Amino acid sequence: MERIFEKLLYAARWIMAPVYLGLSLVLVALAIKFFQEVLHILPNILSIKEVDLVLTTLSLIDISLVGGLIVMVMFSGYENFVSKIDVDENQEKLVWLGKMDTSSLKNKVSASIVAISSIHLLKVFMNTQSIDGEKIKWYLLLHVTFVASAFVMGYLDKITKKGKEPYSTTD
Repeated sequence: MERIFEKLLYAARWIMAPVYLGLSLVLVALAIKFFQEVLHILPNILSIKEVDLVLTTLSLIDISLVGGLIVMVMFSGYENFVSKIDVDENQEKLVWLGKMDTSSLKNKVSASIVAISSIHLLKVFMNTQSIDGEKIKWYLLLHVTFVASAFVMGYLDKITKKGKEPYSTTD
């Protein structure tokens, strides 16, 4: 009975596969939104204000960072929790594929969230005339929370990895 239960439990990891596939659909939606913004700005490029161009550029960078985050979570999550991705030797392979464990994925996601939050905060600062001071304080507090969380997670990861290293025989 225990063996059957463990096999079923282990096979249940495949439930996550459609979730990772669904992330690829979100990636398509982001690409559509990205090019919608580019096509929206190109006809007006000569008449648009510099601040508006920078804000749009920051939005495009934001979209690309979120897209990269999705790719990272999609591939690493699939490899860590479902199955190894088999890539033929003659095919191009992402350098980090198969090398990112859950701990480093968590740190990369945290760093990406901080970067995305930084860009959003920069957009807020550049557009302060339309946002009241109270909201800016909340954005800043949220960003500092993301930074502190990423720092704490990275620090905890560092001390837990340090504790797992084998002892040196040269001491």
